[in-house]
Amino acid sequence: MRAETKPDFYEILGVERGATEAEIKKAYRRLARKWHPDVNPGDDDAERRFKEISQAYNTLSDKEKRGKYDQFGDAWQQAQGNGQWQGGDFEQFVRTQFGAGSFSDVFGDIFGGGGGIQFGGGRSRAHPDPGPMRGQDVLYDLPVSFDEAVHGTDKEISLTLSDRCEECDGMGGQTDTCPACGGSGQSQNRAGGFVMMGACPQCHGTGQVVVDRCRTCKGTGEATRTRRIKVKVPAGVRTGSKVRAGGEGGRGTANGPNGDLLLNIKVQPDKQFRREGDDIHVDLPVSFIEASTGGKVRVPTIDGTVTMTIPPGTQGGHTLRLREKGVPKLGTSSRGDQYVHLTLVVPEKLTDRQRELLDEFAETWQVNPRSE
Repeated sequence: MRAETKPDFYEILGVERGATEAEIKKAYRRLARKWHPDVNPGDDDAERRFKEISQAYNTLSDKEKRGKYDQFGDAWQQAQGNGQWQGGDFEQFVRTQFGAGSFSDVFGDIFGGGGGIQFGGGRSRAHPDPGPMRGQDVLYDLPVSFDEAVHGTDKEISLTLSDRCEECDGMGGQTDTCPACGGSGQSQNRAGGFVMMGACPQCHGTGQVVVDRCRTCKGTGEATRTRRIKVKVPAGVRTGSKVRAGGEGGRGTANGPNGDLLLNIKVQPDKQFRREGDDIHVDLPVSFIEASTGGKVRVPTIDGTVTMTIPPGTQGGHTLRLREKGVPKLGTSSRGDQYVHLTLVVPEKLTDRQRELLDEFAETWQVNPRSE
């Protein structure tokens, strides 16, 4: 009879064999949240998956164990397993994997709480009462002109948010102690011989229930608020840049701080200038006389018009550079450059006298530009 092959620890966590410790921990935390028995009460398959995930993490998060596992694979896994893959008592599995007394520390790290799990008939540690909570960050698209993006600007925007009602602090109205949990915010669920403490389904862990609906939000806990906000857009931003306005996002609860407003910059194009990174590009028409004899010409830049010298014999399509005439580099004192692309302008119509002069010139300039 063929022996059953045990699942590969790397496959269980969904990571590559060369994954870093941080990647392994991130994968474990994500899977543990999904398959934890407290999230899936009475689900034997979830309990089994959670055992596999925990054993895989316990091995791969330890350098020595991971080294032996990478070297010996199933043989070492078999020697260490002692039948733990076949089910059994969940409490004993946890104690075997993580050590007696460390169960609450393991799941506190996953769920951000403190314990709340009870074995046998022992005492359980209650979750702390919900404290102040920070409001959510809000993303807002902010269109800015090309000039505002390269030079920076102060803008005033009108922002309308569907947010927690300020009148009832998002509770939906006047509250009283939850009769289901007595104000603890917790409920007990039994699974596999142990008791797990979770959020009370009636009050959702707050310990309070609404007894008189708020007139402002009509019990929803949310209300629309509109306000004008002044924000500073720094010089050098580009499309996709994020500007943070602290405390201007979603309202916090229980005296918690507000979230932030994240301004997602959308730069409008300019008719004259093109931006590539921190460099500016501009097309400049020059006459064939200016290109032939050279001279000084006026060139537009994002800071105004400057004088630039064209060398004699400059060809059409040639590019000249103006150093540090580009966009300020975000967060620094340096700047990009401006590139001037020369386009040759040839007269469309000639007077008789102009044609005579050009004919005389052609007699003295015997050059075939197509000779090659």
